[in-house]
Amino acid sequence: MLSLLRYYGSRGIVLERGYMQYLWDTSGNRYLDANTGHGVAFLGHSNPHIVDAIAKQFKLLASLGLSFRSRLEESVLESLSRIRPGKLDSVLFLNTGAEAVEAALKLAWAYTGRKKIVAFRNSFHGRTLGALSVTWNPRYRKGFPVLSDVVFAPYNSDAEMLGNYIDHDTAAVIVEPVQGEGGVIPGSPRFLGDVSRLAGEAGALLIVDEIQSGFGRTGRTWSYMKSLAEPDIVLVGKSIGGGYPVSLVFTREDIASSLKGGRHGSTFAGNLPAMAAVEAAVRLFLEEDIPSKTRVAGRELIGQLRRRLGGNSAVRDLRGEGLMIGVELRYRPEPVLKCLQEESRVLALKAGATVVRFLPPYMITGGDIEQAASGVESCVSREYSR
Repeated sequence: MLSLLRYYGSRGIVLERGYMQYLWDTSGNRYLDANTGHGVAFLGHSNPHIVDAIAKQFKLLASLGLSFRSRLEESVLESLSRIRPGKLDSVLFLNTGAEAVEAALKLAWAYTGRKKIVAFRNSFHGRTLGALSVTWNPRYRKGFPVLSDVVFAPYNSDAEMLGNYIDHDTAAVIVEPVQGEGGVIPGSPRFLGDVSRLAGEAGALLIVDEIQSGFGRTGRTWSYMKSLAEPDIVLVGKSIGGGYPVSLVFTREDIASSLKGGRHGSTFAGNLPAMAAVEAAVRLFLEEDIPSKTRVAGRELIGQLRRRLGGNSAVRDLRGEGLMIGVELRYRPEPVLKCLQEESRVLALKAGATVVRFLPPYMITGGDIEQAASGVESCVSREYSR
């Protein structure tokens, strides 16, 4: 009997089905999912709009290389044009967030002819070798031959400090508008604007990683839109597939053309079920005005958390944007995560060293918010009052 290599520690339950914001285990217990597979199920589990689109496409045609055209290709590009970041006019389909990061780095190197990459402390961009090289946590990088031409600048630093890192040797600066894995740390509008301006002045490309924060998660279509930043490349993944594995790289045509002629590729990139999932997700996004609903739910959730946790000595900070929220504790969060799961039937996840992270689907109700907030209050008080 084979054993499964688990990249993360086991949570000790067996889940067998999900619908929208809820999951059920094999004992019939229902959980509010504020984990969502690190943010993937932002549109809910088994959302009928996504499921129907994928099933319909599978019945027609599932496998088709990008050497061939399809009607769906034209349709999904038209849909994406309605939410594209800024004036970016080209898109690459890939399969995972890390693949999107890899492609973006190759675009920057090919387009500028330079090698240096500026990333940020506490960043997370993935675990394949290129993506790992621009991921801050030394524990993830230890023992692997990561790229040497990468420097890490302080996140949310001022223009003077940034000028010590971004120079005319820089191919690209890669930044998350909200650092997720690093601790749910929002980038300030001024910081993001300064990064954009300095990158432009240096002739470097600005890569904005919206893989976790984008597609309405923070209450905006793209989180960077809170600033005056003008990205050259925007990376999208997780929620835009509605649960189906897909990632996108938005960029300009002149940058995208740097990888023509077989300089990049992927067997499954742009597969038709993925395109169908993205088209359905964008349609739902626009019809339901998901950013607006996210802003409302996010304000209610963070408001309840502030009312319940204000003055609690175990809580160092509470922060976030939209439905990307972190409760920073003075202690490790694992006991609270365990308590939330077992006592409150709420699934959350860790960020940084001490943060309980909430990434629920956009359709959570007032009752769901009450369940999550009261659960955190109870679990924090229980675990750290000893």
